[in-house]
Amino acid sequence: MTSKSLNQKREELQDGLPGDIGLRLRRSLSWLERAEMEADDLDAAFVFYWVAFNAAYAEDHAGAYEDSERNARNNFMGRVAALDRGMGISPPVWGRLVNPIRRLLNNRYVFQPFWHYHNQVPGYENWEESFEASKEAAEQAMRAGDTHVVLIRLFDRLAVLRNQLLHGGATWNGSVNRRQVSDGAMIMAFLVPLFLNLILDHPEETWGAPYYPVVDDQEH
Repeated sequence: MTSKSLNQKREELQDGLPGDIGLRLRRSLSWLERAEMEADDLDAAFVFYWVAFNAAYAEDHAGAYEDSERNARNNFMGRVAALDRGMGISPPVWGRLVNPIRRLLNNRYVFQPFWHYHNQVPGYENWEESFEASKEAAEQAMRAGDTHVVLIRLFDRLAVLRNQLLHGGATWNGSVNRRQVSDGAMIMAFLVPLFLNLILDHPEETWGAPYYPVVDDQEH
C-alpha cells in the first residue's frame, strides 16, 4: 500500500469525505509520499513518516502539549484497533513487525523515564522498575494478541525516538541509534499507510479537528 494507491482511493471518495478528514488525508499523504523517497536515509524517512502520522491523528486541544498529544494518539489507537477488527493492522503487528516491535519495547533508550533519570529529574530514581513493568505489560499484551495495548506501548517508544531526532538529541546517521531508527522507520512504513487506509474506509467516524485548519482557503 503506497501513497499513490491511497491518493487514488482518496480521489475516488473525495465527494463523500468530510472536510476535516479530506484535509487530514491530503496533508498526511503528502508527507507519506515524501517519506517513501528516503529509502537510503532512515533518519529522514522516520521523521517524514512521523509527520504523516501526526497529520492523521493530532487534534487541536487546549492543555499541556505532551499530555494532550499522547491522549490524542491513544484515542486514535483505540479507534484504529476497534475498526480494524484484526483485518489489516493486526497481521503485520503479529507477523513481519513482531521482532522490530519487540526490540523497541525492550530498548531502554526509547523509554522516557530512563532519560528523565539521567537528566536528574526528581521522581525517576526507580526507572528500572518502571521499565521492567512496562516490558512485562507489553509482553502480556503481545501474548494475548491485544493490538490496541501493543500499539499504545509501541508509539510511546516511537514518540521518544521522534523527540530525539526532531529536538536535536541524536546525530544524523549516527552509529549509536541505528537499530531503533531502522526498526522505527520500518514499522512506520508499514503502519502509517494502513492507518490512512482505515480512515478512508471509515470517513463517518469522528477523527477530531486537525491542527491548524485551513483559514480563508489558503491551502489547496
